[in-house]
Amino acid sequence: MNTNLDINTELAREILVGFIKSEVTRVGFSRAVLGLSGGLDSALSCALAVSALGKENVLAVRMPYKLSNQNSLDHAQLLIDQLGVQTKTIEITEMVEPLFKLDADTSNLRKGNIMARQRMIVLYDQSEAFKGLVIGTSNKTEILLGYSTMYGDSASAMNPLGDLYKTQIRQLARAMHIPAPILDKAPSADLWADQTDEKELGFTYEEVDQLLYLLIDQRYSLQEAQDAGFDEKFVKTVAARIQRNQFKRMLPPIAKVSNRTIGYDFLYLRDWGT
Repeated sequence: MNTNLDINTELAREILVGFIKSEVTRVGFSRAVLGLSGGLDSALSCALAVSALGKENVLAVRMPYKLSNQNSLDHAQLLIDQLGVQTKTIEITEMVEPLFKLDADTSNLRKGNIMARQRMIVLYDQSEAFKGLVIGTSNKTEILLGYSTMYGDSASAMNPLGDLYKTQIRQLARAMHIPAPILDKAPSADLWADQTDEKELGFTYEEVDQLLYLLIDQRYSLQEAQDAGFDEKFVKTVAARIQRNQFKRMLPPIAKVSNRTIGYDFLYLRDWGT
């Protein structure tokens, strides 16, 4: 069984820095905006953006809610101080509370989705004000599992992290000297008290990354994954999540009523016209 997720961190850094610089500049921009949560993924995206564009051309936006953990703000500040990026802190409490109050039974999941989408509204507004493209922060594990909010944290103009599993994110972040408190803490979207990604998912990133690598990168069948030593229920649960969330990984389908339909017949590379 080959589940070696080790990466050449220097090569990965070079590729991702080049990707950001190319994708930003080819459409006539020189700046970038991103949400800095105090977590590992956004910290790494920020560090890569600084390497690609320069600290003066990166705006890191902190967007706390009233129940957000103070550590999240403090850890984001550690990175801001280390990288010297431009920064803003825009609290979203008064933006989302009126919607929460419309329904007394609003669940934590609904509240989390509302906050994720409000944060993206803020980021895209700052994108216009700062004249910079929004850099994504979602990793390959989250994207495959559908562990994101459509038009919330999954929205961006480009995503440098989307082909790295969470365990690989950690390797690259360590190589790029992301502050230890960010590296060492449990991954969390910080949507409610004591919330962590792994509690919500029901398994660890280390476990699921090994399975995802076999199912996706090595094209193992479900039976082959079980034969490799993974529990049958775990394999079927993960496979079902991948399939169920395929719609999150695609642009909205367009009903075909003409001879040349966008996304079907009208197809050009991303950099067409630039």
